[in-house]
Amino acid sequence: MNRRLGEKGAANTWLIVGIIFISTTVLVAGGLVWALVNYFDQKDNVDTKVSAAVSTAVKEQADKDAATFEAEEKKPNRQFVGPEDFGELRFDYPKTWSVYVSKNASTGGSYEAYFNPVAVPTVSASTQYALRVNIDTTDYAKIVAGYNSKVKSGDLVSSVVKIADQDGTRLDGAFSKDVRGSAVILKVRDKTIILRSDAATFKTDFDALVTTIKLNL
Repeated sequence: MNRRLGEKGAANTWLIVGIIFISTTVLVAGGLVWALVNYFDQKDNVDTKVSAAVSTAVKEQADKDAATFEAEEKKPNRQFVGPEDFGELRFDYPKTWSVYVSKNASTGGSYEAYFNPVAVPTVSASTQYALRVNIDTTDYAKIVAGYNSKVKSGDLVSSVVKIADQDGTRLDGAFSKDVRGSAVILKVRDKTIILRSDAATFKTDFDALVTTIKLNL
């Protein structure tokens, strides 16, 4: 009788040990599976972040290289020279720009020239150009006053600019719904010169151009 009880007790012990072993094995296996799943999930996240970071860095470098190439391609600048009896306006502009003179004032009236990269589009009030140059006999004060309503509304910001030891007017902002850029208005003798860039894209070039303006006062 005692022998059978002993055998039964031993069997129960091994059963308990077996259950514990199986449970432990299942728990360990589950933990390993969870760890592997978590590892691959984290790896995918890291790989995605690394890939995104590499793509961003490549794009930023490409944009930087393109901007550097474009800036170098514009050099050396060309020089524009306007009519002698219209103040002989001079300034430097990028060599990648083309010029179209629509009115040369040879028979009186105004002088008009348009500048744009590669080719100059058909002349119109709504077309955006890298630069418009207009010289005519309209009074300087009258032309400046014509922008007063837009300055008061906040569409344009007016400031004083000094060119060739002479004060002029600079305007920045929205000239119309199609044109948002910068302009410089100058009085030369009995003439008024207006240089205007029609888009923020050309602001850097326009600012550089303005610093090279020379006039025969």
